[in-house]
Amino acid sequence: MAAWLLGINTLEIQPFKLPPLGPHDVRVRMKAVGICGSDVHYLKTLRCADFIVKEPMVIGHECAGIIEEVGSVVKSLVPGDRVALEPGISCWRCNLCKEGRYNLCPEMKFFATPPVHGSLANQVVHPADLCFKLPDNVSLEEGAMCEPLSVGVHACRRSNIGPETNVLIMGAGPIGLVTMLAARAFGAPRIVVVDVDDYRLSVAKDLGADDTVKVSTNVQDVAEEVVKIHKAMGAEVDISFDCAGFNKTMSTALSATRPGGKVCLVGMGHSEMTVPLTPGAAREVDVIGIFRYKNTWPLCLEFLRSGKIDVKPLITHRFGFSQKEVEDAFETSARGGTAIKVMFNL
Repeated sequence: MAAWLLGINTLEIQPFKLPPLGPHDVRVRMKAVGICGSDVHYLKTLRCADFIVKEPMVIGHECAGIIEEVGSVVKSLVPGDRVALEPGISCWRCNLCKEGRYNLCPEMKFFATPPVHGSLANQVVHPADLCFKLPDNVSLEEGAMCEPLSVGVHACRRSNIGPETNVLIMGAGPIGLVTMLAARAFGAPRIVVVDVDDYRLSVAKDLGADDTVKVSTNVQDVAEEVVKIHKAMGAEVDISFDCAGFNKTMSTALSATRPGGKVCLVGMGHSEMTVPLTPGAAREVDVIGIFRYKNTWPLCLEFLRSGKIDVKPLITHRFGFSQKEVEDAFETSARGGTAIKVMFNL
């Protein structure tokens, strides 16, 4: 059985026929699946950015489970192993894959990115090399959290975060928060988080932000808010992460970042923006894009194993896998409010 997206605001648990188990594949019984903002986008609009759902699709991609069966040549895993799943299968033949940037593969088959089925199901079949064994002290829920955490880790790698980079984070949603946790684990000495919502800022503070700044949604306020951000940082902003991706957040990030610094655009709120790029360029502020992640699961699992990162406080709501609970869980996630990460326990 699996949770099928059948139309706008229509999710139904229906039978799901698994593909055959290839020699390099494993069959995994799903145990923990998180809801991502993209899942909610698909449910509400049947699209996310340029990806459009044209036929029924199984939803979900943040997941962990237990190996039930392994393909004939799989040596690294055995039935009973607990694993976190990296959801994207790249071709390994194109130039981008060959140079190691497989996250940009044009042939990428990614859970719940149409037309590929996702993982909110009792079982899935997946390549063994994309299933990462969980350390004994890391739970299945934490394993599922490796997926959003990977976005933060990839952003920190691309931006060269370290003990000499003071970090500004625009947006305290799930991705802003995991980026903050990753930046701290990478050694960032001072982190300031900005959002429009008091509750989310209080969560950021509880999770270790050095300071927070509440802002408006009005683009006219950018100049005075940048002053507030600089005051909160008490030093120059070396790297800004825009984890919302709106005109205003990107404008603020570009204006707040020091000459010679970097702005990393993580969130995808607006596909087109009007931002003060020329003044930023005149101060040699580099703008970096990221898309998903690559080679992040081993590091995420090590951060969780060692306690350098604790993702458990991000999991605010839990649901089982019944028709009503699936509907309620997505409603809870879409409402926002006090919900950060909504998790299914299967």
